Amino acid sequence: MPRKPRFYVPDIPVHVIQRGNNRQATFFEDNDYYSYLSWLKDASIRYECQIHAYVLMTNHVHLLATPKTSDGISRMMQYVGRKYVPYINHTYERSGTLWEGRYKGCLVDHDEYLFTCMRYIELNPVRAGMVTQPEEYRWSSYHSNVLGKRQNLVSPHRLYRSLANNKATRNERYKAMFSEYLSGDEIDMIRQSSQTGTPLGNDRFTDQIQAALGRKVGHRLRGRPKKKL
Repeated sequence: MPRKPRFYVPDIPVHVIQRGNNRQATFFEDNDYYSYLSWLKDASIRYECQIHAYVLMTNHVHLLATPKTSDGISRMMQYVGRKYVPYINHTYERSGTLWEGRYKGCLVDHDEYLFTCMRYIELNPVRAGMVTQPEEYRWSSYHSNVLGKRQNLVSPHRLYRSLANNKATRNERYKAMFSEYLSGDEIDMIRQSSQTGTPLGNDRFTDQIQAALGRKVGHRLRGRPKKKL
């Protein structure tokens, strides 16, 4: 039987993670990255999901996206999977599962954690030891959000747009947030949320999400870092 799509709350960002089966590689050559991004763009338009941040690692993917409909994220990921998996299997003469089960996703309180989550995603290659600076890694939204390079896939969130009235200043103000790396508590909190599906936000945000969905989601997170002024 086909899996039922998971539902999220329209206009609330979702942090999506999808990993390769047994942590094996899912991207091998440049054309693989280009192909994935092209299909992701098509799917984001088709299913009305705005992509604010992304990184394509060698064996997993991080996205921060805001859907316009409750099932937009699920349909977007299904579309990309139906395109990308056969492409990889055909190109590299392989068969079987590419991804490790279903993607993981958690809702994000944009007022408190949007920029934290964006930085978490765009700093992933640095934490993995692949590069020393995020701009050295080709396959992420850092090149759009900080360096100002045009990427049709990326749609700035309203909070990002509110950083300044012009693009150059927005880039600089967002870049200034990278002067300090994320704390261990922030990283642990994001990882815990994404693994359990618990909303990334305070208890009030979690209560609002559960009321909107009509069910319990994840569990309460402990050790939330204080909001920085």
